Amino acid sequence: VQLQASGGGLVQAGGSLRLSCAASGRTFSRYGMGWFRQAPGKERDFVALISWNGGSTYYADSVKGRFTISRDNAKNTVYLHMSSLRPEDTAVYYCAADAVGAYSGSYYPSSIYEYDYWGQGTQVTVSS
Repeated sequence: VQLQASGGGLVQAGGSLRLSCAASGRTFSRYGMGWFRQAPGKERDFVALISWNGGSTYYADSVKGRFTISRDNAKNTVYLHMSSLRPEDTAVYYCAADAVGAYSGSYYPSSIYEYDYWGQGTQVTVSS
């Protein structure tokens, strides 16, 4: 699976952006798809995850209520709609694919080591 993230840019605090991650390959619909972000000098952190069929979604506490992850398996694309953006949301955003795809109970993969494929990242800058 090859992933291509896009949609980043410069936005004022309080604004919105929608990131897209286009995947190649016929098995996209089997993968759980996640978004991570990495600010300068910091580790790459989990942001959101959606299961293979879109039935389950998970969010980092810092983005709950502001970000929404979705997917369109017919278009091999996963989205991250970000609203009420804050300067601390500034980072390079990466999409990633997890071959497990389905999750039960309270477990979901939030470590970078649990993902199998990564996109190249797209810069999001939020000005105050």
